[in-house]
Amino acid sequence: MAQLNFNVMDDLIESRRTFDNFIAAPNTREVIEEAITIMAESIKNGGQVISAGNGGSMCDAMHFAEELTGRYRLNRPSLPAVSICDPCHITCVGNDYGFDFIFSRFLEGVGKKGDVFLGISTSGNSRNIIEACRVCKERQMKSICLLGKDGGKLKNMCDLPIIVPHEGFADRIQEVHTTIIHIFIRGLEALLTAEQMGQA
Repeated sequence: MAQLNFNVMDDLIESRRTFDNFIAAPNTREVIEEAITIMAESIKNGGQVISAGNGGSMCDAMHFAEELTGRYRLNRPSLPAVSICDPCHITCVGNDYGFDFIFSRFLEGVGKKGDVFLGISTSGNSRNIIEACRVCKERQMKSICLLGKDGGKLKNMCDLPIIVPHEGFADRIQEVHTTIIHIFIRGLEALLTAEQMGQA
């Protein structure tokens, strides 16, 4: 067996510690429940959730959207969600306007009053998420951001920041973000499924 230059258990322990710190932070449950409520109200009123991120965070944004349009734990009607991940759009806007505007241009064309933007940035300083939050204010869209470290610039630019406090590598933050996303989806299924299936 190959010899690793790190201790596997150290990674597992660091991951657990990051989760523990997030769980112990003030208002963790409240901000997650508030985010679910904001998204559910938007969908009930004919809106949609538009998600975005960079790199691994884009994968999280895509995962969030596909679980809503597809299924998570329950068989239920599809829920309106889309992630900004079309390579044609991204390369077009990146080439013509710059990478900072790949998400904001999408929101300008597709987002509408009452929609919700879910931005994901482990640093809290992703310029293209910042630009997207700026457009949200113009379009009267709510913005929820999953952030890391101290929340960066985005903690003061979005309507609801959810911060995973961790000063190390982004992977630990992403692990918590993925769990939060799963809780979001489960919450939306719980709040919306009965109503959409005529059981409310």
